[in-house]
Amino acid sequence: MKLSQVKENLTKLDNVEFQLENGKYVPENFHVTEVGLVNRRFIDCGGTMRNETVVNFQLWDANDYEHRLKPAKLLSIIKLSEELLALEDLEVEVEYQNLTIGRYGLGFNGKQFILTSKTTACLARDACGVPNVKQNLSLNLRGKSECSPNSGCC
Repeated sequence: MKLSQVKENLTKLDNVEFQLENGKYVPENFHVTEVGLVNRRFIDCGGTMRNETVVNFQLWDANDYEHRLKPAKLLSIIKLSEELLALEDLEVEVEYQNLTIGRYGLGFNGKQFILTSKTTACLARDACGVPNVKQNLSLNLRGKSECSPNSGCC
């Protein structure tokens, strides 16, 4: 989700809620402790230089159980960040501590922002010999095995 979409969605809400894909909510007393511009420069395993830039929100829940971040307040934090950091309309990534600090994408279901899972991937598949297409496997689910136990196929 791009920053412009976050701002547009905030104008439609009475409360700011974040939910993980598994249905668990970020506690309602969370803080947005950082809004940042994160630029990653890296070389993939094939030797190609890459650049990734995102807007980053860091969520933190403390023991101040009466705290509630309202949409107008988050919009004001975003506006200040746009001015001071010269933020562009980039994808938003969210940092939130579960067992460790996790990096999440951001979605919206019409009522809550959804912290979406991010995965790793090989960006240089040719250099690593990783096939671009998933292999199709034929599974026999009828209970009869078509291979012998010592053949190595099962």
